[in-house]
Amino acid sequence: MYVVMVYDLEAERTYKALKLGRRYLTHVQNSVLEGEISEGDLATLRNEVEDLLKSGESVIIYELSSDALLNRSVYGNDPTDEKRFL
Repeated sequence: MYVVMVYDLEAERTYKALKLGRRYLTHVQNSVLEGEISEGDLATLRNEVEDLLKSGESVIIYELSSDALLNRSVYGNDPTDEKRFL
């Protein structure tokens, strides 16, 4: 499954969401991560996100059943290129 995760945490806590998200996804822009993830890893990510959040903070996870359903256009350097060729 393909996932896009965006987060809005207190400025001094954004690194926590970034660190968490990078375990499963690729960091593509400020507060945005994306990539392929298994159902099991997604369930783990959801639980960890819920444990991380404080009042007034949010994380949104958009799920697509396949990256084939995603029309993704990148202008400039694509941060996911490095991940694809490892």
